[in-house]
Amino acid sequence: MTQENSPKPDLSRGRSYLAIPGPSVMPDRVLAAMHRAAPNIYAGDLTEMVAAMWPDLRAVAGTTQHVAGYIGNGHAAWEAANANLFSRGDQVLVLSTGRFGMGWAESARAMGVEVEVMDFGTRDPVDMARVEARLRQDSAGRIKAVLTTHVDTSSSVLTDIPALRAAMDAAGHPALLCVDCIASLGCDEYHMDAWGVDLTVAASQKGLMTPPGMSFLWFSEKARAAGAQADLRTPYWDWRARSEPEEFWQYWAGTAPTHHLFGLREALAMLHEEGMPRVWARHEVLARTVWAAFDAWGADHPRIGLNVTDPKYRSRAVTAARLGAPDATRLREWTEAQAGVTLGIGLGMAQPSDPAWHGFLRVAHMGHVNAHMTLGALAVMEAGMVALDIPHGPGALDAATKVIAAG
Repeated sequence: MTQENSPKPDLSRGRSYLAIPGPSVMPDRVLAAMHRAAPNIYAGDLTEMVAAMWPDLRAVAGTTQHVAGYIGNGHAAWEAANANLFSRGDQVLVLSTGRFGMGWAESARAMGVEVEVMDFGTRDPVDMARVEARLRQDSAGRIKAVLTTHVDTSSSVLTDIPALRAAMDAAGHPALLCVDCIASLGCDEYHMDAWGVDLTVAASQKGLMTPPGMSFLWFSEKARAAGAQADLRTPYWDWRARSEPEEFWQYWAGTAPTHHLFGLREALAMLHEEGMPRVWARHEVLARTVWAAFDAWGADHPRIGLNVTDPKYRSRAVTAARLGAPDATRLREWTEAQAGVTLGIGLGMAQPSDPAWHGFLRVAHMGHVNAHMTLGALAVMEAGMVALDIPHGPGALDAATKVIAAG
């Protein structure tokens, strides 16, 4: 067969790579743990495994306090938090750095909570001085809680939680500090108790490396007491029996998510085998690898760049970037169809009906991800830029490999 009439190769064959910010890559160990017959849900191995798993869940969040689990995604966890903490008419302050900050605000507002939003846009971190000033104004202490994302999955903005705790303390305000760690838990460094957090929200499908379908609330004794009379609480969302069950079924207010639990047990084992400091260090290096590539691509090409300017405020789980419309969409379509790499859409940067929407994308480096996966995704992106004639600066792969080489 001559080169002229040979078929075009399909280079997407082989194992695909889902480089989106959740669901993240499922480890083979997690998938294998889930591949089993349905267990007894009343006694035996499942009940013993779950009882032993709760301390590991606390350790991942950096807390010794209460934890409650739910069958549901991150939106379900928002609703559970709202239901257990608040009554109709309670006032909360939401600090938004992207689409998911707004999402928690919308969830609370729809349930009857009075929501005030401080919107810091989609590229900038929370201004702690503004937060402190606003809390000082609330001399009557009407604001019951401050809600924020640790990492907003849409923008990749990282909120400095210790600085936020310091601002609240400086204002002398008694509000609860509630943090959405759906994108960050198991990726970005986090210490719930040491940082003075009262409520942490997370879900199974990102840093916890388990399929979507479970979410968790970790909450302090202060949060439990503050929500004791919450009138939004309903039997299903009630965290009291879930966090202190007398019988196994109460962990989930009914039938347990059996196979998800087998998967999560294995994922937690993997995290603790590696050790959380090493988990955070791995995500740090992989994030800087992606940043180095974008810095090179964007040199003398201002259409290309990272969404967040200051590395201090960038997530180590996901990187939001711009290529200029329509090149981000063109590149995403090429990498998936031609090379088996799926990149994340630029969620929340523009309305899908706006042509500008096609100028943004996200690259995930969360969970079960290593050096060759990240370097491979970057190489595929550069191949796509070449194939599509997208102007970009040279040296991105060299810059990325130097970060990996330095470790």
